[in-house]
Amino acid sequence: VIVFPHNFDGKAIAPRVAARLKAGLVAGAISYPDTSGGFVVKKNVFSGKAFAQVNITSAKKVIAIIPNTFPVTPGTAAAAVEAFSPAINDADFKVKVVKTETVSGDIPLTEAEIIVRGGRGLKGPENWGILEDLAKALGAATASSRPVADAGWRPHHEHVGQTGLTVRPNLYVAIGISGAIQHLAGVNGSKVIVVINKDPEAPFFKAADYGIVGDAFEVVPKLTEAVKKFKA
Repeated sequence: VIVFPHNFDGKAIAPRVAARLKAGLVAGAISYPDTSGGFVVKKNVFSGKAFAQVNITSAKKVIAIIPNTFPVTPGTAAAAVEAFSPAINDADFKVKVVKTETVSGDIPLTEAEIIVRGGRGLKGPENWGILEDLAKALGAATASSRPVADAGWRPHHEHVGQTGLTVRPNLYVAIGISGAIQHLAGVNGSKVIVVINKDPEAPFFKAADYGIVGDAFEVVPKLTEAVKKFKA
């Protein structure tokens, strides 16, 4: 059994490894394999609206697990760690990396325990400060919706949703986001969802654990101050 994280690298490498080994593959696993009657792995399907129980019958198996699916717990098993330094020859590769841009100083979204995400309800990039203030008070990472990223308000690496990153934080706060199915597909694994929106009919409230109906420009600064007082 070979296990990958279901991130950008895992999505690219796991299928290639499975094809080369002629192994069964489950990408986006959200539970431990059930070996009571085979090797059954659970995953989301149809943008998170349903689950599939996939039985891998091949001798070799490849699994890609969605980050933050399992809590970190101490283990007793021992594993041998070996350094791997392959001989690299450019002629062996069909794809070549010509440039790497590294984001520093931010909490990686797929690893963040708390995420604060904004949408078009913030009306423009000049208003993003209220979201960043709340994120700083909470010790959270910031994220955006696709329309916000496409409009150039925020960088694309902050885009969460069906066509962006899939996240499973312990706390997810959505500000000014209606909650279309494409958005929910990227966040419905969150442990607790808080929605702030002035539209009481916003679809996101149906998926929320807690909801605040109100103007983000009034609610978010007050929430930030409350967090600061709580932590003081």
